[in-house]
Amino acid sequence: MTEQISAAAIARFLQDNPGFFDEHAELFASLSVPHPHQARAISLGERQILILRDKLKTLEFQLATLGRQASFNESVSGKLSQWCTQMLAEPVASHIPGHIVTGLAQQFDLSEIVLRVWDLDLAPEGVAAPVDVAVREYATGLKRPYCGPASDSIVSAWFQKPTASMAAMALRHGKQQEPFGLLVLGSEDPERYEEDMATDFLQTISELSAAALSRLAMPSETQ
Repeated sequence: MTEQISAAAIARFLQDNPGFFDEHAELFASLSVPHPHQARAISLGERQILILRDKLKTLEFQLATLGRQASFNESVSGKLSQWCTQMLAEPVASHIPGHIVTGLAQQFDLSEIVLRVWDLDLAPEGVAAPVDVAVREYATGLKRPYCGPASDSIVSAWFQKPTASMAAMALRHGKQQEPFGLLVLGSEDPERYEEDMATDFLQTISELSAAALSRLAMPSETQ
């Protein structure tokens, strides 16, 4: 009587008996399997070589991806350092808002940047022009950077050019809950700032901007 053996049983047998092909080397050499990409049969050894080549290609691709990401991160880190250096080297505190905007635009190739602050030691014009209560409430509600369609935001009217997507960051002194400003980035590309994108870098930009602007905090806020 011939008992049918399932493929799973054969696989388990070979796994449990790793020396099987050592003992039956002639069988290993004579077996053939379908080529994964062509209509012909090849030996088990050739098939194994093809599998290893595919794995090597995958690893090479992953390594190249990691290399590109590392290069990108290094570039971003350098630009961020240059931006911070400009702000730290500025002797006139009232010029810092300008450094924030122009520095970001130059270092990161951003076309639409809007900075609005309040309750700082600045003349009530330009970046310190009065904002309504709705804007302050919007900033208070931002616990992390907002990314998404510009049309959904109360501050979309600040942009001078047609803007499809935006990122908005509330500026706070340290761990204070109440913000003192908003930093908003805009883009004509609807996919530049997507709702599900990571916001760690934007949060860093927000914290560094707020720290630089802390030199302009009202005396009552620094006590």
